[in-house]
Amino acid sequence: MSTVVIIVIVVAVLIVLALVVSARSKAKQQNVEDRREVAAVHREEGESRRLVADKEAAAADEQAARARREAAEAEERSHVANREREAADAHRQHADELDPDGGRSATSEYGTPSGTESEPTTAPESDQRFGDDPQVGTDPYSTGTDPDRGTEPRRNA
Repeated sequence: MSTVVIIVIVVAVLIVLALVVSARSKAKQQNVEDRREVAAVHREEGESRRLVADKEAAAADEQAARARREAAEAEERSHVANREREAADAHRQHADELDPDGGRSATSEYGTPSGTESEPTTAPESDQRFGDDPQVGTDPYSTGTDPDRGTEPRRNA
């Protein structure tokens, strides 16, 4: 073989090697570009799902806050009802204490006149519950010490 043939073969091998390296480089670059596109799609999907999750979390927080507010309102209404019930019981008890008919009111608990029930309608001859208390018949809220003001009981003259 001549030197020219060897040089031509070496040049041909170098050209083939350059083409193979170039093809691999282009394939690698295409692979990197494909991966970038896939990553961008995944990022967009992730962002979209994060926004949906944030929206759902905000809705859940709002619902929980509404439930807490409704529970607090229900508890407050329960306390108001209990206070009103206690006040009604105190008024009824005080009326029973002041009633000369022995603690029966003009109407029963169920709203029927007391004379229509099987209870006796005559008043007792003496009511020892009050004794000689000079304040019987006075306003129940103006007698006794007022815990809010620290005042002493008023006496009727």
